[in-house]
Amino acid sequence: MTPGQGPAASTAADRAPVPEAAWVYLLRCPDGSLYCGWTNDLARRLKAHQSGKGGAKYTKSHGTAAVRLTYAERCADKSAALKREAAVKKLQKVEKEALAARWLADNAVTLRMATPDDAADVADLYNWYVTHGVQTFQYAPSTAEEYRQNIAEVLTVAPFLVARAADGRLLGFACAHPWHSRAAYAWDVETTVYCAPDAVGQGIGKRLYTALLALLRQQGYRNAYALVTGGNKPSDALHKALGFTRFGVEKRTGYKFGQWLDLTYWGLQLVPGSGEPAPVRKRLTDEEIRTVLENA
Repeated sequence: MTPGQGPAASTAADRAPVPEAAWVYLLRCPDGSLYCGWTNDLARRLKAHQSGKGGAKYTKSHGTAAVRLTYAERCADKSAALKREAAVKKLQKVEKEALAARWLADNAVTLRMATPDDAADVADLYNWYVTHGVQTFQYAPSTAEEYRQNIAEVLTVAPFLVARAADGRLLGFACAHPWHSRAAYAWDVETTVYCAPDAVGQGIGKRLYTALLALLRQQGYRNAYALVTGGNKPSDALHKALGFTRFGVEKRTGYKFGQWLDLTYWGLQLVPGSGEPAPVRKRLTDEEIRTVLENA
């Protein structure tokens, strides 16, 4: 940055290339059968199967909303995914079941409160979006030490949750920060959730967010607010599904990767009522936290 000037604008050339996404997946239908397919957008394809809008004839005829992901494998590109899909389809039922069982075991998700030791992994996950996406307006990657401090500070007033797979991989995180600093805003928080790129569309973000909101309610927070980049349809859908209402937009407020971006505001009333609120409990008991996370 030149002295006396603001930052240089982020250009399209600054954006790290996003690898082509291609997935082979298995879905468990309500009757126990397995459906195999491929997609370049796992989240969108799962939604299509579960809604019955644009999904496969097989899943439509076997109960759409109840189908669930039971195996997902990321491939190098469409060609590799098509070859892998053909190979999986040729497997015997018992072999497909073994494939699904191994995947479910490896991807069993544990939700827990973060510790400063999670900082490096959280920073790496977040920085993927800094360098590849517009979900955050941040230009420069965060350091592990910055997130070590961030986690410690958040935990003094609100939850900071992480989701890890059985093999230790960080699949996502969710946290809340004070909405504003003045005393009258003491019952309001801003929420944040990010999933690892290869975990998007597998329900992890919703689990994290649901647990986060439940803990915030127990603490006595009254309102949760979220800032979402305009045009981020998956995030819009998630917030809508969780009961948030979009109430505002800042047009062309951020500039990143050579484009102007809108910022939308979403809000959720955590606790109904208009009477005088009790002071927020900045810390919940271990038992209260465990009960929420075990049911998430």
